[in-house]
Amino acid sequence: MSKNLTDVAKKMGIRYFLISFTDLFGVVRSKLVPASAIGRMQKEGAGFGGFAAHLDMTPADADMFGIPDSEQLIQLPWKPEVGWLPSDIYLDGKIVEHGPRTVLKKILADAESKGYRMKSGVECEYFILNSEGIKLSDPSDLQPKPCYDQQSLMRRYDMVSEICDHMQTLGWGPYQNDHEDANGQFEMNWDYSDALITADRHSFFKYMVKTVAENHGFRATFMPKPLPYLTGNGCHAHISVWNNDGKNNLMKDSNGELGLSELAYHFIGGLLKHGSSITAVTNPVVNSYKRINAPQTTSGATWSPNTVTYSGNNRTHMIRIPDTDRIEVRLPDGAANPYLLQAVLIGTGLWGIVNKTYPGKRLDIDMYAEGHKVKNAPKLPLNLLDALKKFHSNKILKDILGEAFSNSYYKLKMEEWNQYMQHFSEWERLNALDV
Repeated sequence: MSKNLTDVAKKMGIRYFLISFTDLFGVVRSKLVPASAIGRMQKEGAGFGGFAAHLDMTPADADMFGIPDSEQLIQLPWKPEVGWLPSDIYLDGKIVEHGPRTVLKKILADAESKGYRMKSGVECEYFILNSEGIKLSDPSDLQPKPCYDQQSLMRRYDMVSEICDHMQTLGWGPYQNDHEDANGQFEMNWDYSDALITADRHSFFKYMVKTVAENHGFRATFMPKPLPYLTGNGCHAHISVWNNDGKNNLMKDSNGELGLSELAYHFIGGLLKHGSSITAVTNPVVNSYKRINAPQTTSGATWSPNTVTYSGNNRTHMIRIPDTDRIEVRLPDGAANPYLLQAVLIGTGLWGIVNKTYPGKRLDIDMYAEGHKVKNAPKLPLNLLDALKKFHSNKILKDILGEAFSNSYYKLKMEEWNQYMQHFSEWERLNALDV
């Protein structure tokens, strides 16, 4: 049931609303709407030119309208006079089928029709750089193994605590903040929730972190590999399957292997079956493949997978089983679209449940040190082009995500790849000048 946003504005002291949508590349687009006009916008939507965003539209297309989801209103803790509203996008009175939030909502509706309620959480790693985004903001953050370093964490206390305070104000249930494995890298964890709520919060979290960093004179980035010698930004996703009333976790089974149910293993099987194909979505930019296929970093490990495998509580695999109530997918990175990330993981996992897909034997070895001993373990794509080819050729995945989205995503991402190939680097010049 939608809330009357005009009444909400008066009650909460909101003067302006950001009506926002996320495009295919994960860029958040917004219109700033005064509270005096929010009633009309709630009914008719805020107007956008779809071609101006990363959507599969042309300049000839009519105006696109973002209809705000009033149930997911977030009042900015650092500027309470502004309310943030995720929206669903419409063109000519019809939902835009390839809109990322729409793709996720359709998959969640399919899950519900099968008797499942999907819950998830994300671990969003980010770097704090100087205001130009060129180097680390903290010149004293130098340890070769900086993970959990108290000194470096507390030098950024003002910024980190402010973000955590905001999450507490919003009722997200934040429970820990830490300095991560790379110099200048941090992670903040909050409670899991229904998958759509997690996706909306993920989108807002990135905006919030970047804004708070700017207010402190820094620049925060979720770029997969912003510095070549350091661990990259992952976005590990934790997923659990519940019954429709949300009371019973269907992944738990005290008699199952590692405490997981047969359903949980089928879910894992679906993810593994399509692991190489979903990489185009979970790792969506050229830079992503500098993280998942990286050499050893200064800390001693990349903490990212390079094969399509699963394990118990072992962080060297694509999928980890950290407890008896969920799985962790370690493949995604910080560039992943918050909505498409949930959609592709949940969609392929549900496919695994429906098709009773067997995930194969669990591997408990250190894949970094002993991965060469494993025969026939599928490798992850080496670059974005390889990932897009696997994505495009996977007919099952196209059916899961919807043909409209799949075709549009492939088209726009291939354009991005072609733009990249038109860029000439200094390495190319130095390497080939005298051939």
